[in-house]
Amino acid sequence: MPARGPGSHAPPRWRGFTLLELLIVICIMALATAGVGLALRDDGQMLLEREAARLAALLESARAQSRAAGVPVRWRVLPQGFRSGGLRQDFRFEGLRPNAQAALPSQWLDAGTVVHGQTVLQLGPEPLIGPQQVQIGHPSYPGRSLRVVTDGVRPFAVESVP
Repeated sequence: MPARGPGSHAPPRWRGFTLLELLIVICIMALATAGVGLALRDDGQMLLEREAARLAALLESARAQSRAAGVPVRWRVLPQGFRSGGLRQDFRFEGLRPNAQAALPSQWLDAGTVVHGQTVLQLGPEPLIGPQQVQIGHPSYPGRSLRVVTDGVRPFAVESVP
Protein backbone atom coordinates (compact mmCIF):
# COMPACT_ATOMS: atom_id res chain seq x y z
CA MET A 1 0.00 0.00 0.00
CA PRO A 2 1.50 3.34 -0.96
CA ALA A 3 2.33 5.69 1.80
CA ARG A 4 0.20 8.72 2.16
CA GLY A 5 1.69 12.00 2.82
CA PRO A 6 0.48 14.70 5.12
CA GLY A 7 -1.30 16.55 2.30
CA SER A 8 -3.12 13.56 0.73
CA HIS A 9 -6.65 12.81 1.75
CA ALA A 10 -8.40 9.53 1.08
CA PRO A 11 -12.03 9.87 0.01
CA PRO A 12 -14.36 8.92 2.84
CA ARG A 13 -16.14 5.61 2.48
CA TRP A 14 -19.89 6.07 2.74
CA ARG A 15 -22.02 3.18 3.71
CA GLY A 16 -25.77 2.95 2.92
CA PHE A 17 -28.12 3.47 0.00
CA THR A 18 -28.56 6.42 -2.26
CA LEU A 19 -31.90 8.14 -2.60
CA LEU A 20 -32.24 6.79 -6.14
CA GLU A 21 -31.76 3.21 -4.97
CA LEU A 22 -34.43 3.66 -2.30
CA LEU A 23 -36.89 5.13 -4.82
CA ILE A 24 -36.35 2.19 -7.18
CA VAL A 25 -37.04 -0.30 -4.39
CA ILE A 26 -40.22 1.58 -3.39
CA CYS A 27 -41.43 1.58 -7.02
CA ILE A 28 -40.83 -2.17 -7.30
CA MET A 29 -42.75 -2.76 -4.07
CA ALA A 30 -45.66 -0.61 -5.31
CA LEU A 31 -45.86 -2.53 -8.59
CA ALA A 32 -45.77 -5.86 -6.76
CA THR A 33 -48.55 -4.72 -4.43
CA ALA A 34 -50.69 -3.61 -7.37
CA GLY A 35 -50.12 -6.98 -9.07
CA VAL A 36 -51.19 -8.87 -5.97
CA GLY A 37 -54.28 -6.67 -5.66
CA LEU A 38 -55.32 -7.47 -9.22
CA ALA A 39 -54.59 -11.16 -8.76
CA LEU A 40 -56.80 -11.31 -5.68
CA ARG A 41 -59.77 -9.73 -7.46
CA ASP A 42 -63.09 -11.36 -6.71
CA ASP A 43 -63.64 -14.36 -8.99
CA GLY A 44 -67.43 -14.08 -8.76
CA GLN A 45 -67.49 -10.55 -10.08
CA MET A 46 -65.06 -11.42 -12.90
CA LEU A 47 -67.17 -14.43 -13.83
CA LEU A 48 -70.32 -12.30 -14.08
CA GLU A 49 -68.52 -9.54 -16.00
CA ARG A 50 -67.22 -12.05 -18.54
CA GLU A 51 -70.68 -13.64 -18.96
CA ALA A 52 -72.39 -10.23 -19.30
CA ALA A 53 -69.86 -8.93 -21.86
CA ARG A 54 -70.22 -12.13 -23.87
CA LEU A 55 -74.02 -11.94 -23.77
CA ALA A 56 -73.97 -8.29 -24.90
CA ALA A 57 -71.76 -9.24 -27.87
CA LEU A 58 -73.99 -12.21 -28.76
CA LEU A 59 -77.14 -10.09 -28.59
CA GLU A 60 -75.58 -7.44 -30.84
CA SER A 61 -74.47 -10.11 -33.31
CA ALA A 62 -77.97 -11.62 -33.46
CA ARG A 63 -79.48 -8.13 -33.75
CA ALA A 64 -77.24 -7.37 -36.76
CA GLN A 65 -78.09 -10.71 -38.37
CA SER A 66 -81.78 -10.05 -37.82
CA ARG A 67 -81.57 -6.69 -39.57
CA ALA A 68 -79.46 -8.08 -42.42
CA ALA A 69 -81.83 -11.00 -43.06
CA GLY A 70 -85.01 -8.99 -42.38
CA VAL A 71 -86.39 -11.64 -40.02
CA PRO A 72 -87.58 -11.28 -36.43
CA VAL A 73 -85.14 -12.78 -33.95
CA ARG A 74 -85.74 -13.50 -30.28
CA TRP A 75 -83.35 -14.46 -27.51
CA ARG A 76 -85.02 -16.83 -25.06
CA VAL A 77 -83.85 -18.43 -21.83
CA LEU A 78 -84.69 -22.12 -21.71
CA PRO A 79 -86.10 -23.71 -18.56
CA GLN A 80 -83.51 -25.20 -16.26
CA GLY A 81 -82.60 -28.76 -17.06
CA PHE A 82 -79.98 -31.34 -16.24
CA ARG A 83 -76.97 -31.38 -18.54
CA SER A 84 -73.40 -32.47 -18.04
CA GLY A 85 -74.11 -33.77 -14.56
CA GLY A 86 -75.67 -30.59 -13.21
CA LEU A 87 -78.55 -28.15 -13.41
CA ARG A 88 -78.16 -25.67 -16.30
CA GLN A 89 -80.14 -22.74 -17.63
CA ASP A 90 -79.27 -22.39 -21.31
CA PHE A 91 -80.55 -19.94 -23.92
CA ARG A 92 -81.48 -19.93 -27.60
CA PHE A 93 -81.68 -17.51 -30.50
CA GLU A 94 -84.93 -18.09 -32.41
CA GLY A 95 -85.67 -16.93 -35.94
CA LEU A 96 -82.20 -17.07 -37.46
CA ARG A 97 -81.37 -19.32 -40.38
CA PRO A 98 -80.16 -22.73 -39.17
CA ASN A 99 -76.51 -22.16 -40.12
CA ALA A 100 -76.49 -18.72 -38.43
CA GLN A 101 -78.21 -20.12 -35.34
CA ALA A 102 -75.68 -22.94 -35.12
CA ALA A 103 -72.86 -20.37 -35.17
CA LEU A 104 -74.15 -18.67 -32.00
CA PRO A 105 -73.57 -20.45 -28.69
CA SER A 106 -76.50 -21.56 -26.57
CA GLN A 107 -74.77 -22.13 -23.24
CA TRP A 108 -73.20 -19.95 -20.59
CA LEU A 109 -69.47 -20.17 -19.99
CA ASP A 110 -70.24 -21.22 -16.41
CA ALA A 111 -73.06 -23.71 -15.92
CA GLY A 112 -74.29 -21.94 -12.78
CA THR A 113 -75.12 -18.63 -14.50
CA VAL A 114 -78.84 -17.82 -14.21
CA VAL A 115 -81.16 -15.15 -15.57
CA HIS A 116 -83.37 -13.15 -13.20
CA GLY A 117 -86.52 -11.46 -14.45
CA GLN A 118 -87.08 -10.99 -18.17
CA THR A 119 -86.23 -14.13 -20.16
CA VAL A 120 -87.20 -13.11 -23.73
CA LEU A 121 -85.67 -10.27 -25.78
CA GLN A 122 -86.86 -9.06 -29.21
CA LEU A 123 -83.80 -8.29 -31.35
CA GLY A 124 -85.23 -7.10 -34.65
CA PRO A 125 -85.50 -6.81 -37.61
CA GLU A 126 -86.47 -3.19 -37.02
CA PRO A 127 -83.53 -0.84 -36.56
CA LEU A 128 -85.14 0.56 -33.41
CA ILE A 129 -86.24 -1.89 -30.76
CA GLY A 130 -87.82 -1.10 -27.43
CA PRO A 131 -85.76 -0.69 -24.28
CA GLN A 132 -84.80 -4.14 -23.00
CA GLN A 133 -82.67 -5.66 -20.31
CA VAL A 134 -81.67 -8.99 -18.87
CA GLN A 135 -80.18 -9.51 -15.42
CA ILE A 136 -77.75 -12.35 -14.78
CA GLY A 137 -76.40 -13.77 -11.55
CA HIS A 138 -74.81 -16.85 -10.03
CA PRO A 139 -76.10 -18.86 -7.05
CA SER A 140 -72.57 -19.10 -5.63
CA TYR A 141 -72.44 -15.29 -5.39
CA PRO A 142 -75.79 -14.16 -4.00
CA GLY A 143 -76.45 -10.46 -4.03
CA ARG A 144 -74.21 -9.89 -7.04
CA SER A 145 -75.67 -9.49 -10.49
CA LEU A 146 -75.19 -7.53 -13.67
CA ARG A 147 -77.60 -6.18 -16.26
CA VAL A 148 -77.21 -6.29 -20.03
CA VAL A 149 -79.31 -3.38 -21.26
CA THR A 150 -80.19 -1.33 -24.32
CA ASP A 151 -82.42 1.67 -24.80
CA GLY A 152 -83.39 0.33 -28.23
CA VAL A 153 -81.11 2.66 -30.16
CA ARG A 154 -77.65 2.07 -28.70
CA PRO A 155 -75.94 -1.34 -28.54
CA PHE A 156 -76.39 -3.63 -25.56
CA ALA A 157 -74.13 -2.66 -22.67
CA VAL A 158 -73.29 -4.06 -19.25
CA GLU A 159 -74.44 -2.20 -16.12
CA SER A 160 -74.06 -3.01 -12.46
CA VAL A 161 -77.14 -3.58 -10.40
CA PRO A 162 -77.33 -1.19 -7.44
